[in-house]
Amino acid sequence: MSAGRILVVDDDPQIRRVMRVTLTAQGYEVDDARSGDEALEKLRERRSDLVLLDMNMPGLSGIEACRLIRADSEVGIIMLTVRDSEADKVEALDAGADDYVTKPFRTPELLARIRAALRRSPSARAAEIRHLALGPIEVDFEARRVQAGDRRVRLTPKELDVLRYLALHAGKVVPHRELLQAVWGPDYGHEVDYLRVIVNQLRKKIEADPSHPVYLLTEPWVGYRLQLSAPVSSRLSSS
Repeated sequence: MSAGRILVVDDDPQIRRVMRVTLTAQGYEVDDARSGDEALEKLRERRSDLVLLDMNMPGLSGIEACRLIRADSEVGIIMLTVRDSEADKVEALDAGADDYVTKPFRTPELLARIRAALRRSPSARAAEIRHLALGPIEVDFEARRVQAGDRRVRLTPKELDVLRYLALHAGKVVPHRELLQAVWGPDYGHEVDYLRVIVNQLRKKIEADPSHPVYLLTEPWVGYRLQLSAPVSSRLSSS
C-alpha cells in the first residue's frame, strides 16, 4: 500500500534520481518534473499528495509555481532551496508553501518533514469549527474563504489551520510551541518565524488595519491570542 504520491520538482536530474530512489524505498509513489511548468501540467493530469518544489529553477521559479499551485489546490508543498535566509523563508511561506527545507539536507530530516506535511495537522482539525465571525469579517473554514463586505480572499492551508486552532482556543494565549506542534506536528516547536509569516498574512486578510490588529493579537515572547470582539474604542474609530 502506497504511503502517498509525491511530485519532485527540480531542474537537476541527479537530485530527481536520488529523491526517487530514497522516497520509493520509503513506500512512496514518485513522479518528477524538470520545471515549474511541467509540474503544473503533471498536477493537472494526476493527483499528488505532496510536492517537493525547488525554489531556484530557471524559467517559472519555484515561488511562482507555488503560487499557481496554491491558487486552486490544497496539496502539501515543501520548498527546497540552497538559501537559508529569513527573507527566503518568508517568501516561500507567503507563496503558500507548508514548509521549507535547506539543501543539503539530511534524509531523516526531510522524511520527517514529509510525514508532517502528509498528516495535514490533525490536531488543528480535531474539533469541528466551520464558521467564525470577527465583527464584519466572516471566515468560512470549509470554503477556505474570508469575506469582508465586497472583499473576498482565500486562505492557504496553513493559514486556515493556524486560524482554526486559535479560534478553538479563542480568548486564550496559545504559546508558540503549542501552536507549531498543533499545526505542523510534534517535530516542530522552534520555528517561530513560520508563525510570524502566517500571522502577518492572516492579519492582512482579517484585520481592517493589519499594523494595528484588534482580533489576532501578539503576546510578546509567549504566543498569539484570537480576540473575538474588538475593543469598543476600535469599533468606534472605524465607524
